[in-house]
Amino acid sequence: MRARRLTFGGRLLCPFLRPFFLDSRDEGRVKDAAETLWILGERVAQAALSDDTLLADLALSPDEIRLARIDPGYATVSTAARADAFVLPDSLQFAEYNGESPAGAGYAQGLAEVFGELALMRRLREDVDARMYRPVDVLLDALVASYREWGGTARPPQIAIVDWKEVPTFSEFELLRDAFAARGVPTIVCDPRDLDFASARLTANDVRIDLVYRRVLINDIVSRAEECRALLAAYEAGAVCVANSLRCKIPHKKAFFAVLTDERRSQLFSERERAVIRRHVPWTALVRQGNVRLEGGEIDLIPHLRRHRNRFVIKPNDEYGGTGVTLGWETSEAQWDGAIARALAERERGWIAQEKIAVRREIFPMCANGGVEMRDMLVDFAPYLFRGALAGFLTRLSATGLANVTSGGGQVPAFVVTGKMD
Repeated sequence: MRARRLTFGGRLLCPFLRPFFLDSRDEGRVKDAAETLWILGERVAQAALSDDTLLADLALSPDEIRLARIDPGYATVSTAARADAFVLPDSLQFAEYNGESPAGAGYAQGLAEVFGELALMRRLREDVDARMYRPVDVLLDALVASYREWGGTARPPQIAIVDWKEVPTFSEFELLRDAFAARGVPTIVCDPRDLDFASARLTANDVRIDLVYRRVLINDIVSRAEECRALLAAYEAGAVCVANSLRCKIPHKKAFFAVLTDERRSQLFSERERAVIRRHVPWTALVRQGNVRLEGGEIDLIPHLRRHRNRFVIKPNDEYGGTGVTLGWETSEAQWDGAIARALAERERGWIAQEKIAVRREIFPMCANGGVEMRDMLVDFAPYLFRGALAGFLTRLSATGLANVTSGGGQVPAFVVTGKMD
């Protein structure tokens, strides 16, 4: 893993000694539900641009709305997206939707290649078909397709992967750069502070850029505006294709699920789509005083949350790495009341309450304390969606109720298995 740069902030991604195995029979239902979720994200984003009440329901800030109203030059909102989910034999439920700048595709493929080369995996393949996804090629194809939709004509386009040089995912940018270049698409990795926009050209260290694979977050574009000035100026001028566009913040907000499960918004979706939402999206609402619709009736939200904390989680509308998440079933009554009070006090920032969903746990062998220990781990299974097509999975393990690499969880590759495993 070290030789292949499979590290996050310097530490190895995977301390576990087996992959996650997805039954091939589950692959189809994951594909259908996840691809439908991407379609709904695109539709809600387009609808919100002409409906201020929908923007209010999503709790976008004025700065985010201003950026979303800039025409990116093409319609696709989230070239790259990821749906964080839990898949079990009798259920598949999404926890949230990353419509902005999901990390990990390069890591996921790299880990799968490492495991796929092991003698043990070769022995397994004597009895079953164990298939891995290769999301990196699909990501590149999606980025170029968005560039073509934007009207780009360079063949190939010059790509810049843009994010802060100090982020812990920098090694993944290098993996993607090398993979894209091997496909004949010149790619550089640069910091927003390296960019210059002059004479209708966006450049980095004198290299003209056609297509920005934007990994720098919109939150940073807002809070560090001067350092991102060249990137935003080129975007506003239509001088460069940026993927994901700055409209992606609309479905990225966790309140996106509140829109999906709000009976008042049901006309946005077909009957089949409403059925997918009922099966796979947990009921969600912005934490605000007043009544909301639930299961065909009305409830007073705040008293309902206080009475049923074991059924709910409270999350900030737009954070990463599990920041600010309160799991009702793991907190005291006083802690839960504090989380509600904070959400109400920070109403403009936006906090959501979401129904508890069924999670998956499995036993994994893990390198720890100088040996190997068997650990009961939560399995967060997150399909990648590149221009709406299932392209692979990010699979994270955690001993706690929060599964993400940022907060200390680990990552394993996923293999789709056809045939019976003993």
